[in-house]
Amino acid sequence: MSISQDLSRFVVNSCYDDFPPAVVRAAKDAFLDWLGSAAAGAEKPPGQIMQAVVGEMGGNPEATLLSTGQKTASILAALVNGAISHIVELDDVHKASILHAGAAIIPAALAAAEKAGASGKHLIEGIVVGYEVAIRIGEAVSPAHYYYWHTTGTVGTYGAAAAAGKILGLNEEQMTDALGSAGTQAAGLWEFLADGAMSKHLHPGKSCLNGLLSALLAQKGFTAAKKILEGEKGFVRATAAEFDLGKITSGLGQGFKILENCYKIHASCRHTHHALDVVLELVQKYDLKPEQIAKIAVKTYPTAIDITGNFNPDSLYAAKFSLPFCVALAVKARKAGLNEFTSENLDDPAIRSLMTKVELVEDAEITDLYPEKWPAVVEIIDTRGKTHVGRTDYPLGDPENPVTHEQIVEKFRELAQLNFSPMGVENLIAAVDELEGVTDLSQMLQNGFAQ
Repeated sequence: MSISQDLSRFVVNSCYDDFPPAVVRAAKDAFLDWLGSAAAGAEKPPGQIMQAVVGEMGGNPEATLLSTGQKTASILAALVNGAISHIVELDDVHKASILHAGAAIIPAALAAAEKAGASGKHLIEGIVVGYEVAIRIGEAVSPAHYYYWHTTGTVGTYGAAAAAGKILGLNEEQMTDALGSAGTQAAGLWEFLADGAMSKHLHPGKSCLNGLLSALLAQKGFTAAKKILEGEKGFVRATAAEFDLGKITSGLGQGFKILENCYKIHASCRHTHHALDVVLELVQKYDLKPEQIAKIAVKTYPTAIDITGNFNPDSLYAAKFSLPFCVALAVKARKAGLNEFTSENLDDPAIRSLMTKVELVEDAEITDLYPEKWPAVVEIIDTRGKTHVGRTDYPLGDPENPVTHEQIVEKFRELAQLNFSPMGVENLIAAVDELEGVTDLSQMLQNGFAQ
C-alpha cells in the first residue's frame, strides 16, 4: 500500500465513538479558537478584498461566510474563512510540523459539513483526522521544507482534503484520490516576507479551497496519484531536501496529534512567542522600563531569526514578523495582544530606539532542540550593568505549558466581539461546548450574528 492508502484507511475508519474525551475536547477547543481568529480577521483589509472578489463570483448558497453571515459556494466559503482566520496571527500552531492547522483545515471541514448537512459529531471527526494527516506529513518534511515552503499552505491542503473527505463520506479509494489531488495543488512560498505582502493569508484560504475541491472531485470519481507523497516526483522529494517518510504512518491510530496542538496568546508569529514570554516575565519581575535597558540578547534557533529577523518593519503585519519589534513592544506595553499592534506603537520612538538594542543570536544547543521544542534564552542588561536572564523551552500555549479551556474561552470572547454580536458570542460558546449535539451547523453560525 502507498502512504496515501494507509492514511486513507485511517481516515475512513476513524469514528467519533472511538475518540477519547480529551480528543473531543481538543477538537472543540480548536474549533472555538479558530472561530475567534476568523472573527478578528473578518474586517481586516486582506479579508475584505477576498470577500469582495468572492462576492463578484456568486455561487450556490451552500456554506456560511463568517465575515458576513451570508452563504456562498462551499469552496468559496472555505477560501474566505481560511484566509480571515490567519490574518491577526492568533490561530493555533503545532510545533514539530510547524503548521497552523486550524486555519488550513477547519474552514474546509466546516464548509463540507454545511454543504452535506452533516452534524457536529461529523465536524469533530473531520477536524481530528484532518489534524492527524496534516501534522504527520508536516513532521516528515520539517524543518527542511519550511525554509522555502509555508507549511500551512502546503501540508495543510492534505489535512483539508482528509477532513472534508471524511465528512463527505468518501471511501478509501476516493480518499486516496483526494489526497493525490490535494498534493498536486499544495503550495505557499515565503517570499512574501520580503514585501510584507498579503500572500500568507491566501495560503490557508487556498489550502481549504483546494482540499475541499479535491474531496468533491474524488467523490465523483476524479482520479489522482496514488503515491503523491513518496513518489519519485511526488510532494516530499520535490519540497524537502531532508525528510523522514516513516513519521507519516508510524504509530498511526495509536494516538492523536490534535492533543499536541498549541494556542497563541500573543498576536504575532509563533517564532516570537518564546522570547515574548521571557521578556514579559523579566520586565514585570524587575520592573524594567525601556529607558533602563542597555541591551537585549535573544538566543534562539535559526528559523526564528530567518523568519522574524526584521529590524525595520514598515507595516503592522511586518511588525508581527519582527522579533526585535515584538520584544521592544513587550517591554514598553507589557503585553503583545491584538490591541498592542497599532500604528502608534509601530512608530513609537521609545520602541524604535529599544529595537536597536536587540541582538538575535543563534544558539547551537537550542538549534538541536528545534522543532520538537521552540526555545529561547533572553538576557536583558540594564543601564546599571546588571544582567537579567530567563529561558523557556515551551512558549505559553504549548501542551507542556498549557492554557486552560477557560483561557481559550476568554480569548474567544475578546476576538469574537469584533464580528459577532454580544449575544451571538455567548451563543457560539455554548454551542461549541456541546458541538457533538449540534444537528444544524449553519443555524449555529447564524446564531452568532443574533442580536
